[in-house]
Amino acid sequence: MSDKTATAPSSGASGKDTSGGGSNAKKVGLIGLVGIVISAMIGGGIYNLPQNMAQDASAGAIIIAWIVTGIGIWFIANTFRILSAARPELTNGLYAYAEKGFGKLAGFFVAYGYWICNCFALVAYSVLVMATLNYFVPDFSGGNNIPSIIGGSIITWIMYLLALRGAKQTSFLNIIGTIGKLVPVLIFILAVATIFKFSVFMEGFWGMKDHIALTLNWDNVMPQVQSTMLVTLWLFLGIEGAVVVSGKAKSQTAVRKATTIGFLVTLALYVVVSLLPLGVYTQAEIGSMANPSMAAIMLKSFGSWGEIMVNAGVIISVLSSWLVWMLMLGEMPLATSQSGIFPKPFVKENKHGAPSTSLLWTTIVIQVVLIASYFIGSNAWTTMISITSVMALPCYLFCTLFLFKIALDKKGYPSGIFASRGMALFTGAAGSLYGLWLIYAAGLNYLMIACIVYAIGIPLYIVGVRQHDKTAKLFKNYEKIVVGVVIALGIAGVVYSVLNFGHF
Repeated sequence: MSDKTATAPSSGASGKDTSGGGSNAKKVGLIGLVGIVISAMIGGGIYNLPQNMAQDASAGAIIIAWIVTGIGIWFIANTFRILSAARPELTNGLYAYAEKGFGKLAGFFVAYGYWICNCFALVAYSVLVMATLNYFVPDFSGGNNIPSIIGGSIITWIMYLLALRGAKQTSFLNIIGTIGKLVPVLIFILAVATIFKFSVFMEGFWGMKDHIALTLNWDNVMPQVQSTMLVTLWLFLGIEGAVVVSGKAKSQTAVRKATTIGFLVTLALYVVVSLLPLGVYTQAEIGSMANPSMAAIMLKSFGSWGEIMVNAGVIISVLSSWLVWMLMLGEMPLATSQSGIFPKPFVKENKHGAPSTSLLWTTIVIQVVLIASYFIGSNAWTTMISITSVMALPCYLFCTLFLFKIALDKKGYPSGIFASRGMALFTGAAGSLYGLWLIYAAGLNYLMIACIVYAIGIPLYIVGVRQHDKTAKLFKNYEKIVVGVVIALGIAGVVYSVLNFGHF
């Protein structure tokens, strides 16, 4: 990476910050980082999880799906843990890893893709929180009608103002928000556990067809498992939370610990929340429930107090995650501009160390997509989370490939860190295979939409590079081929979308 990225204090091989006490006092510690990781992952999705998983998968298939997901996401999480130790100088993780390993264009695609896809995610948050508010104030039906767009816009700009206070100043809010979102989930788990029946759980364990229980075989189970992959990926977006803000962390050791703790806590909650209700109601009953399905389950089993609690939990949870993602999204364009790829104005930081210009443009993009969501209709939530999940895949894949690449270098891989070279090789390879499996599981529809969005971003790369160095060569020879392929796929995506959906 060029010296332009060195504005954030670097870390030594030990992973400890060497920037000095004054600077370190403004940085985020372990508890704050854990709050960021958990808040980034546990948004509104957990409250929809019972229905989202049961809609197309039985209890047995869900267990297999969580095993596959848990192992696969762990390889991604472990990738970030190892890279934070092996390359501690590369703060702001995803983008830095891609650029260092595969060049500026790859770094741009990761930074841009991560930035834009999570702008879509925040619009999904807006849709969910306004739809949930409809339970209390019946004017926000669907979450993307005109009152919902106005309400979501107000929240968006409030989050922008809070994010301007910086990661350190808002870390306390993140911790409080994390506690607030976990309490309703834990109450739900304890309440449902009291009425769980193993006999109900085992009924149709591998699925039902024409009121006949299915048996365990590949043709029955694997389509069910595959149907959950975008759901589970969406739920774990944010596993990289501590890495993305690692430039603001007190140490890289804290980044590794926060990633591990956040992953294990979140996985355990997801598994329990998705499986426990299947010991109370059948898969068909849960799969047909309205979302948030946790609220429907609580209403049906315990009365209106449970429904109110869950709906309030959704709002607290989403707002907490919203703030975390605003902080994270502001960091990515900042680092990319420091490296000479995004336009120059994105490099500006305010007195709190917050990337002010980057946050402003992030908010503007969210506002534009939020207005556009009005025209999507009733599928706004599904569309937003699907685009988010698919566009995140290349970002993770480049990171696992980078780990595999540096582990291949016997002399270049550092000794004395917690992960051996063999572990790094295996983690990078396994994580890459999992990423490729997710791309396959995503399906052609959303992959085509992702190609369109990536193609649209190419002019931003050209402007950014030219602003920093008017004489710089835009593309290497192989990058010209990559750009041509991305543009061709983007055009194909437009044609495909028009033919299959009737509109773009």
